[in-house]
Amino acid sequence: TYTTMKMRIDTPASKIIKVAADKLGLRCDQPDDLKLCEVKSTGERTIYKESDLSISYGLSLNGRLFLAPADHLDALVPLPEQEGLSRGTWLKLEMFGSKELAYAITMYDYELFMAVNQHELLYQVFGRYKYGKITANLDILMRRFNKIQFWVVTEICLTPSPGKRVQLLRKFIKLASYCKEFRNLNAFFAIVMGLSNIAVSRLSLTWERLPSKIKRMFSEFETLMDPSRNHRVYRSTLTKMTPPIILFMPLLLKDLTFIHEGNKTYLIEGLVNFEKKW
Repeated sequence: TYTTMKMRIDTPASKIIKVAADKLGLRCDQPDDLKLCEVKSTGERTIYKESDLSISYGLSLNGRLFLAPADHLDALVPLPEQEGLSRGTWLKLEMFGSKELAYAITMYDYELFMAVNQHELLYQVFGRYKYGKITANLDILMRRFNKIQFWVVTEICLTPSPGKRVQLLRKFIKLASYCKEFRNLNAFFAIVMGLSNIAVSRLSLTWERLPSKIKRMFSEFETLMDPSRNHRVYRSTLTKMTPPIILFMPLLLKDLTFIHEGNKTYLIEGLVNFEKKW
């Protein structure tokens, strides 16, 4: 059986367990009798602590929440609906131009990006569970990155016709180009990483049929992903752009983590390292 519940973002896992148990008619004689567990489509399980917050926004793509006795967790398996799609939506994608799609993606992403508070970035770096804080807006933005990336992979791999697959591959490369033009670097990198996924890159016959101009365009995009010299190419490109810019969030979080862990908070005699804090 299953149930649907509406709860606040900051609801702890302990309350979710209690409310769900009441709705499902499950007995909970001891606090540890029931566990809240996420089951991914791969069968991997993640058991939540009772103090965990922002559960729904932390779910993986296609993940589902299960409530089960602690000694029955090994029996949990993915639902049939978690197996994924059987066909793509390339027919619908043909109805929209690449620039139109990029604009719609950028407008939506900009709303998500602007909703992220700077404190959420700090909580993510310092450890949100350490402070008992939630980072719901940041979680949504990071989840969005994964959705776009795997959307690209899914659509290309589910397109049965080789000819249509070439057209779709070309469309996604142009989509990435327009996202870069609109300064949506988060979506740009998500699309490029999706196209670089092994499931797509191994389609050699499809890539060979691309026009040379499109191939060169994608090669230029790949250079922006080059991590050498601390992502020098990406940072150089970023400095030439005028705001507003939707930043590549994974790298931003990596930079903040490096600043936090690579610099001391306190100097000699307990003085605060204001260069780090600034």
